[in-house]
Amino acid sequence: MIHLHSQFYGFRPEVIYHMKIIGRIDKADFPELTLENIAIKIDTGAYTSSIHSHDISELIENNEKILEFEILDPAHTHYHDKKFRTKNYKVKAVKSSNGVVEKRFFVKTEIVIFGKNYPIQLSLTNRGEMKYPILLGRRFLNKKVLVDTTLKNVSFDLKQAKQ
Repeated sequence: MIHLHSQFYGFRPEVIYHMKIIGRIDKADFPELTLENIAIKIDTGAYTSSIHSHDISELIENNEKILEFEILDPAHTHYHDKKFRTKNYKVKAVKSSNGVVEKRFFVKTEIVIFGKNYPIQLSLTNRGEMKYPILLGRRFLNKKVLVDTTLKNVSFDLKQAKQ
């Protein structure tokens, strides 16, 4: 019988014991984006996290670059027809799932899962054809959660049970 030890995978047991278990999909809050109980997909194959966005414009006001964007589509139940503006953003080249490299804007915001606030960097991209408007990638998931693909809505169910 072969025993695999956590050291072979770079895990430290003291880190694993403090991690939450999340399923393949869940619901989370993004207070700065005025989104509550929005569907998220957990994707360990993706490095970055992303949110469905449109009307993304890089503007210059008073000699400062400002990013303006909208999130979700008018048909989405969480859509609120609000333009967001920020000076705190980055532009990076990202290889999409179909292998095409594209320029993407990244914004820093906050996510609430398991009743805890975490900083998160979201790529603004068109996810209109996707079932879930928000995707959480490995960069965010690393050392925070373990993924069990047989589960769904673990964080959301815990939130509902506490209310």
